[in-house]
Amino acid sequence: MAIDKLHSSTDEILGHPVHPSTDEQSKAEVVQQAKHLVAIAGLREATAGYLLMSCKDRESPPYQGAVYLNFTVPGDVRTDTYFDKIATAMVARGWQEGLASNRYLFGKTLHQDGVTAILYRDDDNPSLGIARLYGQCRNMTDHRNDTTAWIDVTDQIR
Repeated sequence: MAIDKLHSSTDEILGHPVHPSTDEQSKAEVVQQAKHLVAIAGLREATAGYLLMSCKDRESPPYQGAVYLNFTVPGDVRTDTYFDKIATAMVARGWQEGLASNRYLFGKTLHQDGVTAILYRDDDNPSLGIARLYGQCRNMTDHRNDTTAWIDVTDQIR
C-alpha cells in the first residue's frame, strides 16, 4: 500500500511554482498594475518604488515584485468616499474587491491577475494615500547575495 500526501504544503508550493517568472516579468507584473491604478483612479502626484522581495523569508526564493506607491488624498473629499470611489473605478475595470482591511481605517484590498493592491490613508499624514501592490510568488532566480534597495519607478507609473 502506498501513502502519499493529498495536498502539498505551502512551502512546497512556494518552492516549486508551476510557471516561474523572470526578474523582468516580476517587475512588469506589478509596475503595469500600478500604472493602471494611477490612471483609472486618477491618483494625484503619484510616486512609486519597486522591490523584489522574498515570499518565504527575508532572502530566499521564490520572490515577488512589490510596488509601494504614494499619492495625494484630496482635502475636499471625505476619506471613506474617496477610497470607495477608487475601489468602484477599479472594480469597473475588472479588479475584484477583497475583504475590508481591519488594519487601516477606510482601507481597500483589491486583486486582479495575481496582483494584490492594498490602499489606505497614511495614519501620520492624512493628505497622503498609500497603495502597496504585490505580485505572484513565481520568481525563482536566487537573489540571496544581491544588494536590495527600492528602485524609483515613478516615471513608469505616470
